[in-house]
Amino acid sequence: MGNRNLLKLTIGGGLAFWVTTVVTSLLPIAADYRAAYSNWSPQTVWVASLFIGAIIAFLVSLVLVRFSDKIPTRNPLSKSVILTLIALAIAVIAVDVPQSFLRPGQDVATYYFLVGTMFNLIRFLCLGLAIGYLYEREHK
Repeated sequence: MGNRNLLKLTIGGGLAFWVTTVVTSLLPIAADYRAAYSNWSPQTVWVASLFIGAIIAFLVSLVLVRFSDKIPTRNPLSKSVILTLIALAIAVIAVDVPQSFLRPGQDVATYYFLVGTMFNLIRFLCLGLAIGYLYEREHK
């Protein structure tokens, strides 16, 4: 699988991440979540998620393309979701835990940690499903 296909996987996964971010950011609970941590507007979140989604999609796609035979399942969709869940775990440990639990004066840290993790789970799963679907389509 060449660089052109890697680019397709990256764009597809990144767009899935971004669209999911836009949709979930319109929910009332998302406004509460943003207000708890900053004064970011939904538009700022949308722009940032476009770049973050592309980076995550590139990394997941690269590992999928390079090490597909090493991932313990045959289905490309499952492989992509496994890689995406690993990326989610890294993101939660690197971003959500410090943001939620290492800030003083946060009475509802666990609540917002769970809200943020659920939003990320949805975004990451959509990214993984998109990459897995595109990868599978290329290999038929």
